[in-house]
Amino acid sequence: MLNDLLLLARWSECSNSTFKALVNSSPFMETILVENEVQQEVKLLDAINDDHEGVIVELNKPINSDDFASMLRASIAQWRKQGKRGVWIKVPIELVNLVEAAVKERFWYHHAEPKHLMLIYWIPECTHTLPANASHRVGVCAFVMNEKREVLVVQEKTGILRGTGVWKFPTGVVEEGEHICDAVVREVKEETDIDTKFIEVLAFRQSHKAFFEKSDLSFICLLQPLSFNIQKQESEIDAAQWMSLDEYVAQPFVQTSELLKYIFDLCLAKIDKTYSGFSPVLTTSNISNENGYLYLNSRDLRSQ
Repeated sequence: MLNDLLLLARWSECSNSTFKALVNSSPFMETILVENEVQQEVKLLDAINDDHEGVIVELNKPINSDDFASMLRASIAQWRKQGKRGVWIKVPIELVNLVEAAVKERFWYHHAEPKHLMLIYWIPECTHTLPANASHRVGVCAFVMNEKREVLVVQEKTGILRGTGVWKFPTGVVEEGEHICDAVVREVKEETDIDTKFIEVLAFRQSHKAFFEKSDLSFICLLQPLSFNIQKQESEIDAAQWMSLDEYVAQPFVQTSELLKYIFDLCLAKIDKTYSGFSPVLTTSNISNENGYLYLNSRDLRSQ
C-alpha cells in the first residue's frame, strides 16, 4: 500500500481531492496502477492474434523472471480491454525460468515438446473453450505376405512381448507430419530391411489409456513386398522371418487373442478377394491448402 501511495503522489495530474478519493478506494487504485503500468512503465509482450479471438506469444529472448511477470500482468490487462479470450505462450526450453512466473499468474500447461513448453490462460470469467492437447497416439501394423503365402513376422527385443518367443507383424508409431501409408512402409524397412508398397488400410482399432493415459489408434495395413531378403534391426528386433500362415495362427498367443484372430481372419478375407479395405487418395483441403490422403473403399466406389 505504501508503494501505491508513493506512485500516486508522483502523478502531478491528480488533484488533492482525486488523490484522497483514490486512497479510499483500493480496487479503483489498483486498476489505475495497472493501466498506468501498461501505458507508461512496462513494455507489453509481443503477440499475434489467433483465429479464435485469442493471442499467441512466442518468447525468444532471455528476460528476468520478475520483469517477465510485470510484462505478463500488463499484457493481460491490455488483452482484457481488447476483448481477447485465450492466451497461448510458447516457452523455449532455454527460457524455462519463466514458467514459474506464468504459473503464478494462473497459466497452466497445455503440452510439451522436446524444445518448448506451451502454457495457456483464459481471460473471460466463464468456462474456457480452449482445445485440449492431442488425445491419441497413432500406430501402424503391417500385413506383408509373399507368393508362398508366408507372412513377414518379427520378435521384439523390447516391450511387453520381449523374451516371450511370440512372432508378430511389424508395428510402429506414426511420426509427426508423416502419413499412415508412409509410416508403415518405413517401419517395415527399419525392422526387417524389406522394401514394400502400401496397398490398403484393412481396419483400425481404438483403445484407451495405452500410453501415458493417451488413447491409441492402430491401423492394420496391407503391404506388397518388393524385396525378400531379411536383415533384422539390431537395436529393436530379436528375430525376423517369413512364416507360413498356419504356423503363425497356431501360436497360443494368437489363438487366445480375440483381436488377433479378427485381424488374421480379415487378412485371409483380403487374400481371397472377398474383403476390400481403404486405399489412399491424395486430396487438398480448402482450409489449409496442404495435401493429405483420404482413405476409402475404392472397389465399391468404382462399382457404382
